[in-house]
This record gives sequence, structure tokens and C-alpha cells, in this order.
Amino acid sequence: MVLSRIILGLLALAPMTGYDLKRHFDSTAGHFWAADKAQIYRTLAQLVADGFAEVETVAGAGAPDRQEHRVTAAGRVALAEWLKSEPERHVERDPFLARVFFGAGLDDDDLRALFAGHRAAAEARLERFERIRAENPASDRGARLRLATLDNGIAHLRTELAWLDEAEKELS
Repeated sequence: MVLSRIILGLLALAPMTGYDLKRHFDSTAGHFWAADKAQIYRTLAQLVADGFAEVETVAGAGAPDRQEHRVTAAGRVALAEWLKSEPERHVERDPFLARVFFGAGLDDDDLRALFAGHRAAAEARLERFERIRAENPASDRGARLRLATLDNGIAHLRTELAWLDEAEKELS
């Protein structure tokens, strides 16, 4: 349900193809929600079947035709109802923490490598998020709200890196 409402929210910003939506998940929504291409296309098909989105074939100028999706009036109502509803409980799934939890059997080098790999990924994401933040001014209320979610992602990554510092000290 959450993925379908996030897609409706993105379609409310502008009509998009499945490819456009995947780019948005990778660049603007990736700090709070991940979705692969198959999930996006499956959800788009369901949104169209439910009458929450419609699809239009747009002729490509020297390129293949595009299947552009738009949110419908019913989709806007469903999105508004979801926005006003009580948030669902978020179930955390973190493969890195699962590895740490069971990592007692790793030797020191493997444990350091596990932490180093996670640190490098977190630092790269933080750098990317900070670059996105610097390149996107808060031009209106919607942009300020979207940037607030990005700021949350940045704060989480900074906290993750501080936790890594402490955990690595504790394990040395």
C-alpha cells in the first residue's frame, strides 16, 4: 500500500513513465523508500486497474513511444486519504545489522571489512544526499517538505556514521 501511495504522490508532481519513476526513487525518494523496477511497473499496473492512474502513449520524437502515467481524480482522493491517515508501523530490515548481530564468528579482519564496507556505502550516500541538498533550493512549500525528508536522510546517515565510530572503537 505504501509504495502505491508514494507512486501516486510522484505522479501528482508530474506525469511519469515507469522509467521516470525509477529515476525518482533512485534520486529523490531513495533516502526514505526503495523500489525496484519490477515493483514499480507491477504497482503502476495495479493503480491503473484500480482507476487511480491512467496511462497515455506519447509518441517519441526519434525515440520509442513512452507510456506516461497520470494520477486520476480518484487517485488524488486515495493519496489525500493516505496522507491524512495514521502512519503504518515501519518494520526495519537491515542486512548489515543482521550480519553484526551474528558476527561473533568472524575474525578481526573480516569484521573490520564488514564495517569498512558499510562505512564506505554510508559515506557515499551522505555525499550524494548533501550534493542533492546543495543543488535544490527550497522554492515553495512542496520543495521545502521534500527537502525536509532529505534532511532526515542526511541526519540518519550522520548518526549511522557516528554509531559506526563507536561500535568500531568498542570492538577494537
